Amino acid sequence: MASHWYAVYTYPRHEKKVLQSLQCQGFDSFLPTYKELHRWRNGIKKEVDLPLFPGYLFASFPLQEKVRVLDTPSVASLVGAGGEPTPLEINEVETIRYAIPKLGAEPHPFLKTGNRVRVRSGPLSGLEGVLVRKKETWRFVLCMDLIMQAVSVELDCADLEPMAIPAWPTSKVV
Repeated sequence: MASHWYAVYTYPRHEKKVLQSLQCQGFDSFLPTYKELHRWRNGIKKEVDLPLFPGYLFASFPLQEKVRVLDTPSVASLVGAGGEPTPLEINEVETIRYAIPKLGAEPHPFLKTGNRVRVRSGPLSGLEGVLVRKKETWRFVLCMDLIMQAVSVELDCADLEPMAIPAWPTSKVV
């Protein structure tokens, strides 16, 4: 039974609970997080770990085990099309699991348009995404189309190369 990585959609704010449940059942799973400074009502500030992709975590399992995953408390569904979960690209999973945490990633609004770029060097080498500007820095946005989520990391523009922009269809007036 070959295992693949899948995106697991959870009930709101139940990501950590689902992660613990899946790991207790023996599934290889992970929840990418980022640190954010929160200020509580009493004025106390504290750094907290928040899910990088709110409502999602990632688990590896053979497709035959999907019922066990779906029966896990607080799991809403598995991300896919036509009622079947869609396996994630191993390159994306490894990048999110190992490289993104080292680069200070933070959530970013999902983008469909913008300047498409490819990373030439470094831990994200070969990945394609969108280039955006935030304050005085350039950020590379990695869009995960399957779960309609995105993350951004600060990169040097020298590490990026532009991708060919597809031609826009022209409309004819008859």
